[in-house]
Amino acid sequence: MATSGFQRLSKLDPPVIGKVNHHSIELYWDEAGKEPKTGPPEQWLRFSLEEEDPKTHTYGNIYIGYGTKHTVEGLEPSTSYKFRLKVTSPTGEYTYSPVVSVSTTREPLSGKQLHHAVNMDDEVEVTKVLQSGTVMVDVPDKLGFTPLMVAAQKGFFRLVQILVEHGADVNLQNASGKNSLMLACFAGHLDVIKYLRKCGATWETHDLGGCTAMHWAADGGQMPVISYMINDGCKVDVKDSGSLWTPLMRVSAVTGDADVASLLISAGADVNVKDKDGKTPLMVAALNNHEDLVQLLLEKGADCQIKNEFGAGVIEMAKAFGRQNIVNLLEGKKIH
Repeated sequence: MATSGFQRLSKLDPPVIGKVNHHSIELYWDEAGKEPKTGPPEQWLRFSLEEEDPKTHTYGNIYIGYGTKHTVEGLEPSTSYKFRLKVTSPTGEYTYSPVVSVSTTREPLSGKQLHHAVNMDDEVEVTKVLQSGTVMVDVPDKLGFTPLMVAAQKGFFRLVQILVEHGADVNLQNASGKNSLMLACFAGHLDVIKYLRKCGATWETHDLGGCTAMHWAADGGQMPVISYMINDGCKVDVKDSGSLWTPLMRVSAVTGDADVASLLISAGADVNVKDKDGKTPLMVAALNNHEDLVQLLLEKGADCQIKNEFGAGVIEMAKAFGRQNIVNLLEGKKIH
């Protein structure tokens, strides 16, 4: 070799592995860099870090310069890479180091992976992510739902258990105020509901609209769930904070489900309760053309004489909205 310093590098050590993560590898060659940098750069040793192409098994430059460290970025996780160092003397002579092989680490587990595993009902993956300790059990998705909310809504009972066992908050609410119990009630997953109750979930929570789990169970038409809720002491006549609607009023407005209404009334729901505009369930059912429900409400003692805050009764309202079938039904009822 041309210089004693370069002769010393004829048996060049491979690059030393520094920090490694899932997308980068740090390499340095301090030993080679001990060659003193005196005079102009053209008299210094020049370093080329080369990476192997796994398909062609040829090497290509990824760094050329006078430095003694380089971080390779943009790598794939859990992947093996091979590097070697080429040192070139000022006279153009060069030597190669042995090849060093290093693998990137596995990509850190994330909330996105936890939610994907929950949506796929993958108990093994959910457990693995939670046991990694790198992901919060209540991490929200882009819609603000926690993994427990998603599992409860989908009825994935075993996942609900796993998440609660790992510390999921059964009473946590999303941006709209809904919690896991409300979502399970709307969807009708009774086993999940019973488990959440056993773990401390409460019937008393209101979402941002003032609705409770009973409102949502009524909206979902979930008869077995409503029966259980009633037997478990859940209130049937709680009002929301917007229109002051009870679950019975929501049935009158939304679904018209006479079976659900009958169950609520049997549990003590007031058939003549008024909302903020003075409307009763009978008026709301009439306006929404829920004929079977109107008939049921009449049978259960709904008062046709009640006026709303504008002085209109149910028959006037039904006529104004062209509900002739409802008008006929109401006029068949004796009105004193």
